[in-house]
Amino acid sequence: MPYASYVHAGQNRVGRVDGEWLIPLSWLTELGRDTTIEALAAAQEIPGDAVRVSDVHLRPVIPQPDKIVCVGLNYHAHVGETGRELPTYPVLFTKFASSLIGPSDDILLPPESTQVDYEAELAVVIGRTGRRIPYEKAYDHVLGYTVANDITMRDYQYKTHQWLAGKAWDHSTPLGPYLVLPNEVDLSAAEVRTVLGEEVLQSSDTSHLIFDIPTLIAAVSEFTTLLPGDVILTGTPGGVGFRREPQLFLRDGDEITVEVAGVGRLTNRVRAETVTAG
Repeated sequence: MPYASYVHAGQNRVGRVDGEWLIPLSWLTELGRDTTIEALAAAQEIPGDAVRVSDVHLRPVIPQPDKIVCVGLNYHAHVGETGRELPTYPVLFTKFASSLIGPSDDILLPPESTQVDYEAELAVVIGRTGRRIPYEKAYDHVLGYTVANDITMRDYQYKTHQWLAGKAWDHSTPLGPYLVLPNEVDLSAAEVRTVLGEEVLQSSDTSHLIFDIPTLIAAVSEFTTLLPGDVILTGTPGGVGFRREPQLFLRDGDEITVEVAGVGRLTNRVRAETVTAG
């Protein structure tokens, strides 16, 4: 039973996905801080208000997370293509809620950057508050999974040793389309890939993660309290545009697809951002 955050008739709603239909839940307006594991399981459906997926605007599946914690260098091939040593502790950085866009929204190319890159990623959504969560109890805190494209402005990422400026641009990171519950997907070796047009640019699977999901949850919760609706992006495989020969960056008019098998697919058009002076 996947779930979605969406807008219909000017109202924010949460719905269970049933084929082509969304069946709204009685009191939820979005997936996030209020959707603990228990709250989502207890929410009542309103079948009479069901709408077609094609008739709504899908929001980022978690529209306003308290925290978005991202992991860099978490696939062996990606570490290899960067020329770095294998990390012994997760490389972590953050994004903001303002970075997120919906699963079919346009990815905007800011005029300031000429190196806009793609990164297919599995995203973990937290469903139970926790601090210093033990490895063996980490999955007890997972609400579900979704897909992210960790769009990165490489020329800004490498202006300094801190990656923030390249990773947290407003309206840059698609997240969705749906939240898939843990018991509905096998992530032992789920394919993660990126396709630009008809060319496969990234292809790996989650068995190649350096730090697995429980390790990431334990590491992050060691220094900050994880809350329902928080999102952890688990890292991208090798094949990013910045490390290709020749380099490959997103251009106006491109269509980019990232997907995680069993979790979902994001397909977004790329277009140049129109900026008004002042």
